[in-house]
Amino acid sequence: MLDAALPVPVHPPSRDLWGQPRGLVYLAATELWDRISFHGMQALLVLYMVGELLLPGHVERIAGFAACRAAIEAVTGPLTTTALAAQVFGLYVGLVYFTPIVGGAIGDRIGRRRTVTAGALLMTVGHFAMAFDVSFLIALACLILGAGAMRGNLEAQVGALYGPGDRRRDDGFQLFYIGINIGAFVAPIVCGALGAVYGWHIAFGAAGVGMLIGLGIYLAGSRHLPAETVRAAAAHVPLTPTERRTITVLALLIPVLALFWIAQSQVWNVYNLWVRDHVDLTVFGWTMPVPWLQALDGIAPVVLMAPTMAWWRVQARRGTEPDDLIKMAIGCLIFAGGTAWLAAAPLVTPAGGRVPLLWAVGFHLLSNEGWLFFVPIVMALFTRAAPARVAATMLGVMTLATFVGSVVSGRLGALYETWDAGQFWLLHAAIVGAGGGIFLVAAPWLRRELAVAASAPAMVDAAAGQLDLEGGEVVA
Repeated sequence: MLDAALPVPVHPPSRDLWGQPRGLVYLAATELWDRISFHGMQALLVLYMVGELLLPGHVERIAGFAACRAAIEAVTGPLTTTALAAQVFGLYVGLVYFTPIVGGAIGDRIGRRRTVTAGALLMTVGHFAMAFDVSFLIALACLILGAGAMRGNLEAQVGALYGPGDRRRDDGFQLFYIGINIGAFVAPIVCGALGAVYGWHIAFGAAGVGMLIGLGIYLAGSRHLPAETVRAAAAHVPLTPTERRTITVLALLIPVLALFWIAQSQVWNVYNLWVRDHVDLTVFGWTMPVPWLQALDGIAPVVLMAPTMAWWRVQARRGTEPDDLIKMAIGCLIFAGGTAWLAAAPLVTPAGGRVPLLWAVGFHLLSNEGWLFFVPIVMALFTRAAPARVAATMLGVMTLATFVGSVVSGRLGALYETWDAGQFWLLHAAIVGAGGGIFLVAAPWLRRELAVAASAPAMVDAAAGQLDLEGGEVVA
């Protein structure tokens, strides 16, 4: 494991939940409500655009949309309504994961708590603005900027709860992701039901209420969060050569991480249209709303997490547990198998019929096992390896992979109308599978490079000490 070169601190007995720092509970609860708002939006957005917003009688009302469409089509060429919706969705989700670069830098500079609070308020405004056609682009802008302020800073605060080499870190991030997954489970069900009964705009407004609840929880738990560290603008100590080398290595991972996110982002995007067009959603005479299948992406990791972590513990006792890099490779390959599972759906589909619902359920179980091997492990790797002084910034840089993957998936989404569905999903299986192969091949080199960074904690501590002596750090 990459932790091997780091000292393992001895922690006093903890009264906190599952032996984890108490602040983790508040951060996870805040993230839960953030994800209820985000995944509610995500589950409905493409269906909303294709089914109503981009149709005549609505699209003309959107302030600035004609110019926005012209800018998109200047790059892509003319787009149908479905292709345009896929591209807008891809850009929206991509920018949600791009702005944490700026948000992380702001958090490192002015403080993570203030940045998270501002982000939550922006997201609340954005959800309420979705209640009106005219403010659609304004709503997306607020949601994008708000997510950018929250994401990297919340995750950096989770990382700051643990010391170097703390074995609880990986488990802590798994537990933190329970908040994400519960939110991802609840949001499509609640927002899908509200959308079906009361209309799209009420469903989007409900997501805004959820974001306000999350902000209240975050503020209530502030005394349990890591001590705030703010860099003074006038005091700048250059990064050490080891820190710069580590940042370079982590940056080189971004294009490979993006291969995973191309396939994962398509599950948020065109997958909803595929479900609408190909899956039999009838259960005992009742037709299930399309967004409800997205809820499985929330509950499946929670169900699978315990046996997966138990298996890692068994491997650890035997000395055979894969390190982070191999887990990430395995995750990509499992996810590729899940996407190929979608491509194989015609094999179980009656002539002229629809894919059985259980086949789609199987896809969510398989793909989310790959997700467990990949996403929380990437997060733990970055918080462990990134220099502490730029931790939030590097977590923002990490989200570039999701930005690239989402934008590319939006462009590939146009193929859905012209390609056979099996070919469409096999393309995405090949893309994410290539990511797994690259990690397997590059793992020895990456392991050596990150071990160099891990073996020099004294250099980082010395630099931090110099900052303290020169007045460059203000600890709240």
